[in-house]
Amino acid sequence: MGIYTVTGLNKYIKNVLTSEMALQHIWVEGEISNLTKHRSGHYYFSIKDGSSQLSCVSFRSTNRKLKFEPEKDMKVLVFGSVNVYTVRGQYQLQVLDIRPDGVGELYKAFEQLKKRLEAEGLFAPEHKRPLPRYPRKIGVATSATGAAIHDILHVLQRRYPVDILLCPTIVQGETSADSIIRSLELLNRTDADLIITGRGGGSFEDLWSFNEEKVARAIYNSRLPVIAAIGHETDFTISDFAADVRAPTPSAAAEIAVPDRTEMARHIDVLRQRMESALKTQIQNQKKHLEYLSGRISPDRYRELLNQRTQHLDEVTYRLASRTEYMMQTKVAELGALAGRLNAVSPLNTFERGYCVAQSDQGGTITGVIDIEKGQSLQLKFRDGCCRVEHKENLDEGC
Repeated sequence: MGIYTVTGLNKYIKNVLTSEMALQHIWVEGEISNLTKHRSGHYYFSIKDGSSQLSCVSFRSTNRKLKFEPEKDMKVLVFGSVNVYTVRGQYQLQVLDIRPDGVGELYKAFEQLKKRLEAEGLFAPEHKRPLPRYPRKIGVATSATGAAIHDILHVLQRRYPVDILLCPTIVQGETSADSIIRSLELLNRTDADLIITGRGGGSFEDLWSFNEEKVARAIYNSRLPVIAAIGHETDFTISDFAADVRAPTPSAAAEIAVPDRTEMARHIDVLRQRMESALKTQIQNQKKHLEYLSGRISPDRYRELLNQRTQHLDEVTYRLASRTEYMMQTKVAELGALAGRLNAVSPLNTFERGYCVAQSDQGGTITGVIDIEKGQSLQLKFRDGCCRVEHKENLDEGC
């Protein structure tokens, strides 16, 4: 029978299993467990039922194509081929595709992405930008030949004609997501006031471009406010939640984007009537006020008021003059009294009574005999002049 090495036996078993066509390209139903998402991008997990489990490996090349994220305990349909990992001698299912069991793959991906982006805050009301009330130019990112652009143009022409900047966009197919993103980038470089993006109705698969994460982030990061108008009223996409405003249809988006000129004309007419009424009321009130003032200040009344003011002015002038004269007389009397008191102590009066003042040659006043030296000449100051006394030899201190 021969002797196998471990490696040889595992390779033999691998050849047997991989050559069995019944074990290649098969679908297996089960529940995910022991899920490990390696940083290399590979997934390692098991699928199990009530009594057994099967090891599985899903490489990065496969995982890139999945539209949803596998999760623990998720019921799935796994498509792949049975193989052997010879290093461990373990047989496993090499996964080529995974689909949610009981829920559509796209719908599952939609729910997962919606939940994740909502947790990040991309749908938060505080991030929604207000739409301009009276836009001058609107950018539109949609198919140039689809029904959506015709509906938008028709509504705008009827409601409020503005400039339209159309950026032809692929809205379905493998390249549509990148085309939508490119159109948003181009419109954000223009002088448009807002952007309408969307398309007409279609299946869930047809609208899938607007469920791509990168499209939702492009809408969220747009410099200009974005109105999402995708499909029919019952259709909801990730882009609807990321946009600043969601419109149920392209026609509704055009109605939301601009005011109705008929309503504007009606509103202007109402404002005009209110303004005219307010002006008439104001004029009437001012007229009544002038009439009241005219009655209160007639020419005779004004003349009487002027006479009273003139008489009051004369009275105030008289009182001021009288008060000034009284104050002058009082001050003159006070000045006379002070002059009398000053005159009473004035040395000039003393001179009038025959007294004089003796001064030395240096000009100092002689106040006593002790201040006079023998042979000193004195200067005597009288009422009517001065004289000098010279060569006085004898000085009698007893006089």
